[in-house]
Amino acid sequence: MKLEFTKMNGAGNDFVLLDNRDGSIQLTREQVVRLCDRQRGVGADGVMLLRAASNGADWAWDFYNSDGSDAEMCGNGARCFARFIQKTVGAGENTSFETVAGVIAATFHGAEVTVNLTAPHSLELNADIELSTGATKVHSLNTGVPHAILFVDDADQAMVNELGREVRFHDHFAPKGTNVNFVQVLEPGKIRVRTYERGVEGETLACGTGVSAAAMIASRVHGFASPVKVQVQGGDLLQVDFVDDGGGFSDVLLRGPADFAFTGTIEV
Repeated sequence: MKLEFTKMNGAGNDFVLLDNRDGSIQLTREQVVRLCDRQRGVGADGVMLLRAASNGADWAWDFYNSDGSDAEMCGNGARCFARFIQKTVGAGENTSFETVAGVIAATFHGAEVTVNLTAPHSLELNADIELSTGATKVHSLNTGVPHAILFVDDADQAMVNELGREVRFHDHFAPKGTNVNFVQVLEPGKIRVRTYERGVEGETLACGTGVSAAAMIASRVHGFASPVKVQVQGGDLLQVDFVDDGGGFSDVLLRGPADFAFTGTIEV
């Protein structure tokens, strides 16, 4: 099967996007893995297919991690998908689309996009878990997908892949596991985040839902007010706005770049 694709990235988190409005594309897990393979395929952290909506949104996506598993939500991917909609079918100042985590609304600002995230849940602060490095304090929040937050003194020195994998599969987060974010406070209202992504099973240059979880956890732990600026491993600066009512969070907005890289065709 020959596919026409678009390659995009949101703050370095990269994706293969396909137009499946006619419903002709049915990808197997192996085909998704091949598309995401950086040596034998296009290379990406995930694959998104544009399709018709069913519950009142403008459009919908089918979204897969690079290991071929179904993905629930991705903030950086949502921004890219919104711009893909804009380019492929046309959109004015905004659009909306269905995800497993709920309907996402997107607003365009040139090459930048703001997306809403579904209401976060499952907030847990100051949990103590045992790692190979010893007892470690971890915080967690689900921003469409589950995220663990570990504060570190220096993000450059964080053992992202080693400890990230350990936390990702830790019994505390069983059975589905978690994404893992290593967070350094740069200054009041500004943090740096490195993320180990579940489904990619390694570090990515950015993770939108992880950035958002880290910003909200930092607001609780370090007393930051909304918005929080977040520097990601890819070098971009994202912004997270939210409302904290003291019990939980709502009205979460993530703003950042969504860039087109190239288009092409590939046989899968």
